[in-house]
Amino acid sequence: MTTQQEIRVLTVDDSPTIQIMLRKALEEAGYNVIQGCDGVEGLEKLQEAAPPPAVIITDINMPRLDGFGLIEAVRKQEAYKHIPILVLTTESDPEKKQRARQAGATGWIVKPFSAEALVAAIRRVTA
Repeated sequence: MTTQQEIRVLTVDDSPTIQIMLRKALEEAGYNVIQGCDGVEGLEKLQEAAPPPAVIITDINMPRLDGFGLIEAVRKQEAYKHIPILVLTTESDPEKKQRARQAGATGWIVKPFSAEALVAAIRRVTA
């Protein structure tokens, strides 16, 4: 059985404040955290990660490559197709949720988030 300390999480968000909050919440829950500031850097971090993350958490609205583009790019790569992707965003529009699902997102969390809800969502998708 995998312990949480062995579970790596990639977070991708252009907000330094959100990145700090995510790192704090996830590390306190025992996760190994790697971070990217937009979709382009998120893909770079994903490809550098050994072992790859067990879950990806991404924002939607980011420069260079948005969350939809990141999800689509991850899903096109055989090595990463199976990784659950949680969208963490201020967006609550049903059409955007549907678009994220169609791109391959596993779940959707609206900001502001609670650390407990975030960790519970990660546990659900990595169980």
